[in-house]
This record gives sequence, structure tokens and C-alpha cells, in this order.
Amino acid sequence: RLRPKVVLRARLVERLNEGLAAGRKLTLISAAAGFGKTTLMSEWAAGCAHPVAWLSLDNGDNDLTRFLIYFVAAIQTQLQPIGEGALQALQSPQPPPADVILTALLNEIATMPGALILILDDYHVIEAKQVDQALTFVVDHLPPTVHLVIASREDPPLPLARMRARDELTELRAADLRFSLNEALEF
Repeated sequence: RLRPKVVLRARLVERLNEGLAAGRKLTLISAAAGFGKTTLMSEWAAGCAHPVAWLSLDNGDNDLTRFLIYFVAAIQTQLQPIGEGALQALQSPQPPPADVILTALLNEIATMPGALILILDDYHVIEAKQVDQALTFVVDHLPPTVHLVIASREDPPLPLARMRARDELTELRAADLRFSLNEALEF
């Protein structure tokens, strides 16, 4: 939710909308603490015409199984009952490899009409290579109806250079998030 008296960032929301309209797979919002990443995403999500699934990450999400369960649960907030099979597989005593679960999940999402925006907030808390690898798999195989947004204090270990070269990435950095003169005066 947006807090009262927040400085609205129309110029940044427009950049996010442009990336979405261009069909880019990923939006990366990367800046230090206090730059308003979460507030910007909240403003954008509140005015977005597409359903938005949101996952706020914490240190416990470095466990791959937990990360995937919450990832699926976030998607289910907008696309119920997508992911039921993935959740059952994740909760089994011997879950299959992450790429098998994610392939089934992404194929299931691809059959759904309409778009979905999936926000991963505070990705900088993720230190587990397995989670990074799972997310790289997701980005590489993302259905065209899904747009992923990652907010982080540092760049995630994803193939960002390749995505830039293919025009699949929208980036907002600290320089973009700094208040303009008018925004500073409004603040």
C-alpha cells in the first residue's frame, strides 16, 4: 500500500510502463536502501491494469524449497489454481529438481490468458546459488505473458548483459531514482 503523503513518481512509472509495453521480460530496480524502490513498485502496482503478484523476500528464502513454495504462492494470489502440482511436488519427501518443477509451472502459466506482473522485492537478501540458478531458469523460460520485476540493493547474478543486448531488460538505477528538483520540493 502507498503511504499517505508519498511523492508520486510519474516519470518513473512511465518508464516501467514503457518496459512492459515493449514486451521486455525483466525490470531491474537496483539502488541502495532508502531510494524508494518498494514505494515506486507500490505506486506502479496500484495503477497497473494487469494483475500483480508480489513476493517480499527475507533471509529465510535462501532455502530453495521455501523460495519456490513462496514463489508459487505469490503467483497463486493472481492465478489460482496455477501451481497446485508444483506445490505438491515441493512438499513431497523427495522433490524433483527445481528445473522440472519450474518447467511445469511456467508451461501452466503460459496457457493462461492475460498478463501477469511478478515482483520480487529485496532480492539482495538472496545469497544461495541454487535460488539464483532457479531464477535464471525462470528468466530464460519466462512466458511472454509474464513480466518479472526485481528490486534489489545490488545486481542479481542473472544474464543482464545478454538481456540488455536483446532489449529484454528495463533498468532503473540510483541515478534514475533520485528526486528531481520538483520532486524534492514536493517532498
